[in-house]
Amino acid sequence: MFRPKIPTMPQPTGLVTPPAVVEPTAITPAAQTPPPASGTRASSQPAVQVTPGTALALVGGGTAVVLVVGAVLVSMLLAVAVTAASAAVCAVVIRSVLSRR
Repeated sequence: MFRPKIPTMPQPTGLVTPPAVVEPTAITPAAQTPPPASGTRASSQPAVQVTPGTALALVGGGTAVVLVVGAVLVSMLLAVAVTAASAAVCAVVIRSVLSRR
């Protein structure tokens, strides 16, 4: 029970392909490319273009996330309030039952 059993690898069934033979190749250095000219200007357009449709989708998605997170937080707060109220009612009932004796 306290000695772990190491699983054995099952033997392959069916056709087994032999391992591929890898032959060494000679490494030849590539020709050096000249560095790019420093006179080139960067593009004046931004990398990401926001179209009106994309902006509307982003606003809609953000609104949905805020509403969902808000609903979850409000429901958690309501659950805590209901639990606290029921605990308070139980405490009052138990106190009144014990004090009558």
